[in-house]
Amino acid sequence: MNVEELRNFCVSKKGVTEEFPFDEHTLVFKVMGKMFALLPLERVPSQCNLKCDPERAVELREEYDGDITPGYHMSKKHWNTLFLENLPPNIIIELVNHSYELVVSGLTKKLRAELSML
Repeated sequence: MNVEELRNFCVSKKGVTEEFPFDEHTLVFKVMGKMFALLPLERVPSQCNLKCDPERAVELREEYDGDITPGYHMSKKHWNTLFLENLPPNIIIELVNHSYELVVSGLTKKLRAELSML
């Protein structure tokens, strides 16, 4: 999966916005104002940071040794870095969905209600 395909998938999700809050090279995807994915546009090889359940994060790092690592410049407990060229697209999509759902589940009741109305 390339960067453009990943971007298109992320923005197709309900309530998602994209912005550059840190610098002009790091695209951030948010659902209802909360980050669920970071995409450094100029990093080679292409990679993405995604939120992940801590136990699952450890399992993924072991299963995909070197292709999924602790989150670069993020909480190592709650974020993973995925090297996009080395992973099957279905795994990337599954982990984007997992990250999105984790963030949605942590939203306030009011924000979840607003999201459901979109």
